[in-house]
Amino acid sequence: MREHPLLGPAARRATWVTDAEGNRCPPDGWAVVVGAGPRAGAVHLHPSRRATAPEWTWAGAHALLHLAFEHADERHLSGWSAAAGLPAGRAGAGFARPWPVAACLAVNRFLARLRIGSPPPGLGHPTAHDHRVAVAGAEEECARWFRTEGVPPELGDVGVGGPHGDLAHARPGAAVGGSRPSTSATWPELLAAGLADAVAAAVDVAGGALDDLSGRRRASTAWRRALSWFVTAHPLLGGLAGGFTLVEDADVVRAHGIAVAAVSPVGGELYVNPQADLTDDERRFVIAHELLHAALRHDSRAGGRDPWLWNVACDFVINDWLVQLEVGAPPAGALHDAALRGLSAEEVYDRIATDRRRFRRLATLRGVGLVDVLPGRLPVPGGPAAAVDLDEFYRRSLADGLARHASADRGLLPAGLVEEIRALSHPPVPWDVRLARWFDERFPPLERRRTYARASRRQSASPDIPRPGRRAPDEDAQARTFGVVLDTSGSMDPLLLGTGLGAIASYAVARDVSRVRVVFCDAAAHDNGWMDPLEIASRVRVRGRGGTVLQPGVDLIEQAADFPPDGPLLVVTDGACDRVSVRRDHAFLVPAGARLPFVPRGPVFRMV
Repeated sequence: MREHPLLGPAARRATWVTDAEGNRCPPDGWAVVVGAGPRAGAVHLHPSRRATAPEWTWAGAHALLHLAFEHADERHLSGWSAAAGLPAGRAGAGFARPWPVAACLAVNRFLARLRIGSPPPGLGHPTAHDHRVAVAGAEEECARWFRTEGVPPELGDVGVGGPHGDLAHARPGAAVGGSRPSTSATWPELLAAGLADAVAAAVDVAGGALDDLSGRRRASTAWRRALSWFVTAHPLLGGLAGGFTLVEDADVVRAHGIAVAAVSPVGGELYVNPQADLTDDERRFVIAHELLHAALRHDSRAGGRDPWLWNVACDFVINDWLVQLEVGAPPAGALHDAALRGLSAEEVYDRIATDRRRFRRLATLRGVGLVDVLPGRLPVPGGPAAAVDLDEFYRRSLADGLARHASADRGLLPAGLVEEIRALSHPPVPWDVRLARWFDERFPPLERRRTYARASRRQSASPDIPRPGRRAPDEDAQARTFGVVLDTSGSMDPLLLGTGLGAIASYAVARDVSRVRVVFCDAAAHDNGWMDPLEIASRVRVRGRGGTVLQPGVDLIEQAADFPPDGPLLVVTDGACDRVSVRRDHAFLVPAGARLPFVPRGPVFRMV
């Protein structure tokens, strides 16, 4: 508490009593505040209670705020304990119950916003009746209401002094516990001084001068001073600057090819090269450039555009704005063209996309051929992003290395190696997308023909003029079908089975498949005949009959006289089956991680 900017002045003034001798804290309490005037006071802490450091911090801050709010002032003793009819012997020792409860509610409400420490179990209920102390000075009204209506039972533990309250006065002629010499500042004045210090510390934290409100000061660097300048002197970008973490690690920027700066809008991190030779004005320009990239969400606005050319287009627009705003000075090589002034990033992209070869030689603040708007947080040693997926790490390392090799003209690479790296750079296609492509290859869109047998109802503006409708030929629609051999044994996961069948049904309906031949297989094959695609998922019943024999089901469909000879077959199983031999076009749909007991000849789609 002495290190906290808000509570520090009062914490250093107060007397903290921790010895058992003369301690006025009751056995069932945590702390008791003993008031002794506007400039002196003591907090008696329980001498033997064990608790965590955050719990003791909360209890001590609670007691200290009583002093800062003057809750233990003499005027409250005369106004409440005497009115409560307390015996003369107790009037100088404590308060009537309504006033301590009202005062503790006000303190708890303040602490809930301050977020210092954590309340011990069972203490610090700020919500039961805190609406009556929502504004400063409302404790009197709340105490008056408690005296009229009674103190609710659930408010018995809002303070830190136990059932008898945590406020007390010094006994006549008694010391408050080694009280320090009084100074000129009163408790409210000390709280006001702490509030001013807290505001200054918050600005330093936002600007990067402090690690946190505890006062741990970071080393002042040129980049941190440039970021702090926005917090204190530039209202337009000050809020953005306060929300970003500055990372100036030479090893990190070197590993990722950052020549000057880059930004991660998703991670809220601004990466700068501490070895870049820039002036203070150029650093401010660079920081404003990256902040606008993030704030204008250039990472998500690219759509299907080329990422590099989109980054270049955004650079032209941002740099022109900063030149007009006179924010710092553009560094050497910054992209700026007065002829593009007034155009949006999308319009600039359309212009430069017609001359890709010329603009490929330009450089962003990250470097030639590299985008400075990063898709995610870079792995920083010791940071939360240091642990990444192994496949992703290798993929990204090879892709970045290939890009740097090409941009630096380091010579030719084997064509096979380049092809492998580019193949790894593309994420694997999801199983449902691959399944949809499988359907597209076997069931191309039907050619619709115009016919007056079915009138068009779309021409509502001229209903008297007959127009032909469009429909698919019946013979083509009847030929669009496929077979499904479905593993319905007890080892199949019903949820995963429903996912796969739902995908099959939706794709079949979207491609005008009118009917599907379905065979259920567990220990034996069960021909379910022709089914509507939408009925597949709703009429399947998993049978718990042990092992699965799929080959009879496959033979049943292949030998069926009413099944087209070129109709494809889809086998849905969990892999716990016999060896299957399929002589026609087919595919397998299996759960992720499942292994078939044979080498499949058709494609395998793994559901996740």
